[in-house]
Amino acid sequence: MKYADLHVHTFYSDSTLSPEEVVHTAKEKGLAAIAICDHDSIDGIEPCEQVGARLGVEIIPAIEVTAEKPEVEIHVLGYFIDWKKDWFQKKLKEIQEWRVGRVYKMVDKLKDCNIKLDPKEIFNLAGKGSVGRLHVARAILKAGKVKTLKEAFDKYIGFLKPCYVLDIRFSPQEAIDIILKVGGIPVLAHPYIIGNDTYIEEFITYGLKGIEVYHIEHKNSVVKRYESIARQHNLLMTGGSDCHGLGKGRILMGSVKVPYELVDKLRDEAKALKENRGI
Repeated sequence: MKYADLHVHTFYSDSTLSPEEVVHTAKEKGLAAIAICDHDSIDGIEPCEQVGARLGVEIIPAIEVTAEKPEVEIHVLGYFIDWKKDWFQKKLKEIQEWRVGRVYKMVDKLKDCNIKLDPKEIFNLAGKGSVGRLHVARAILKAGKVKTLKEAFDKYIGFLKPCYVLDIRFSPQEAIDIILKVGGIPVLAHPYIIGNDTYIEEFITYGLKGIEVYHIEHKNSVVKRYESIARQHNLLMTGGSDCHGLGKGRILMGSVKVPYELVDKLRDEAKALKENRGI
């Protein structure tokens, strides 16, 4: 039986793995397909496709778009996106600029907690990637202010912690709409982390097509709950490891995987969507 991991990052966002390393790891894990879901970035898709063609690993073009409600950060996955559209790439550049600005704001807040970081060091940690909180957490760890990355989030930069920056760039509705406009299938990422299942019904009215039922943070009881919600609302059930290389301590790729038939379902949904929208 063939399997896929539908949530994988490269160093074009906040993973430690290059596209080459990502695809080689997928091959070693025996995965037939992986979805490249970098945060607000599509730069890892093409290099992964090139390696995937060589190694026989299917690469699903995807993205993880960051959105916010006033009280919580929301991530929306988009599968089988037509990522080469000019307007889409320009929109992502705007988000990258926002991400850079957010780093400076977090660095300023961290000073009030007696943590002095050089923004340049954070950008160096990000390298070619879409700079984010995980890079800030690594800088805090490197400065010796915490013992683990988790501690950096729990104490300083996690949601609504002292140095978190809430600065809305997209609403969930806008994130879903952007994904639909590039012919992608919008799926709510790791809903358990959000902590409010009532959002799911709201997001369905915006065009949400699925929820990430299977995720490294979802225990069996949580999985069963989201399976039930997905069936109730006729939503696709996706899953993946949310692999960030060593960015979260260990390489998780393949630890959460789904049957390959789901890839076919997503592809068929995307094809129908593109035909209906004339994309």
